[in-house]
Amino acid sequence: MSRRKVAITALISAVVVGMSVFALQRADAATYSTVQPGSFTGYAFDACTAPPSASMKAWKASSPYKAIGIYIGGVNRGCAQPQLTNAWVKEQVQAGWKLLPLYVGPQATCTTIGPGRTSIDNAHADTQGRLTAQDAIVQATALGLARDSVIIYDMESYRTDDPVCRAGVLAFMNGWTARLHDNGYFSGFYSSVASGVADQVAAYTKPGYTRPDYVDFARWDLKVTVTDAQIPATVWPGKRRMKQYRGGHKETYGGVTINIDNDYVDFAPLPKTKAADFTGNGWSDVLGKSPTGYLSAFPGNGSLVDFNQRRTLISGFNAMSAFVRIGDLNRDGREDLIARQSNGDLWFYPGTTTGFGTRKKVGAGFHVLREITAIGDLTGDGYPDLLAVSKGNNLYLYSGQAGSKLSGGKLVGSGWGDKTELAGAGDFNRDGFPDLAARKNADGKLYLWTGKKGGFTGKSLALGTGATDLRDLIGVGDFDRDGYPDLAAVQKSTGSLMLLPGAGTTLRPAFRLGGGYSTITPLA
Repeated sequence: MSRRKVAITALISAVVVGMSVFALQRADAATYSTVQPGSFTGYAFDACTAPPSASMKAWKASSPYKAIGIYIGGVNRGCAQPQLTNAWVKEQVQAGWKLLPLYVGPQATCTTIGPGRTSIDNAHADTQGRLTAQDAIVQATALGLARDSVIIYDMESYRTDDPVCRAGVLAFMNGWTARLHDNGYFSGFYSSVASGVADQVAAYTKPGYTRPDYVDFARWDLKVTVTDAQIPATVWPGKRRMKQYRGGHKETYGGVTINIDNDYVDFAPLPKTKAADFTGNGWSDVLGKSPTGYLSAFPGNGSLVDFNQRRTLISGFNAMSAFVRIGDLNRDGREDLIARQSNGDLWFYPGTTTGFGTRKKVGAGFHVLREITAIGDLTGDGYPDLLAVSKGNNLYLYSGQAGSKLSGGKLVGSGWGDKTELAGAGDFNRDGFPDLAARKNADGKLYLWTGKKGGFTGKSLALGTGATDLRDLIGVGDFDRDGYPDLAAVQKSTGSLMLLPGAGTTLRPAFRLGGGYSTITPLA
């Protein structure tokens, strides 16, 4: 991780800018698969070349290190890797080592590491980042590094006086992280605190930016810590940091000498979203009905819900006037769907690995209700529940029960005639109870009604967001996996799907997740 000895490698073509030659090779199916590094706190080292197994065994027995950084690919990877195979990965993991995959791809055009390296194409940086990430996935798969592994991008130090260069780095990393997320991998970012990390800190809450999930920062001050004055506690909080605290030097253990960098790691896997992950990549998706009656899943990756990658789940949904993702009502580990037919019948659709199974009728007479929404487990009995507003403008709770059933309605609120766009917001304020978001028609703004066991506290919090131009407000779980549940809705004037990121007691600025949703309604 001086992330040194940068090699010169030509670009494959003008189209596949910055992509490693290895991306054009078909990776053999790995015979061993592992998620790395998983949870790990402790000392690590990395060497330019993965050491032989005998050296790893000697260091395992007598060194303080329990993890090793391995350079899995990239056009600027500086050393050959004769040891780095699927068999080597299996042997080291089974011996107790944690692995930290590193990828040395195109570098900033204003890099300080000198000439002789492949650079980012600033004009096409986002696309280049996606292509580069695809190659990293190929290399990781060949080595047996499975989904949920972290792949750390090695971005060497660069000058901070070139705005075009710096913008290129951010665009490149946006594409890199988004593509890793598409495929179920986590994104890490290595650079110096003064350049690359500083820019990532500044962009951390930028609307629409797909920030790396983990940071690996270089400050060679010999201090073993993952805190730093230049990295606020609010960014990459809670076991998402790694520090390179000493550069290249030699150390000897068990009679074996290796030239290494020193690292201290504090990593743990990010929790998967508990809502709407129909693609299985760990990030929330959105369901929507087309004018032709198809119910489709639109895949999300933390910053985008890709309209063009939609997957049809059910056809013939024209007769359904409402549907909600209720959660895992039948408790088989998959999220289920509740849909209301125009005649008022309520149907349960069990989630499967490919979509939904055979439906089951669970209610009737629901045509007299409006604003049907899922609320999570409000009763605390382990089953997800449903809310709806009656013609009398009362709010009723329908509790989930064993056997994929719903109870009769229980009154939990009155005076809901001026409230629309109800959406279960998850445990928005993180007090242990699910909450409800809705729009007050009087001022057109969103509010949060805080939950308690079996109902609501009666308190509402202004979320600070105008919603007159929004429709189909839905809860999407922790879409960006920052620890806070989020909301989403369609902007009526543009047809864009917007994310309204949660921040505990308010919403951060909304940003666009994608276009093309003007005729997709309702959403779930």
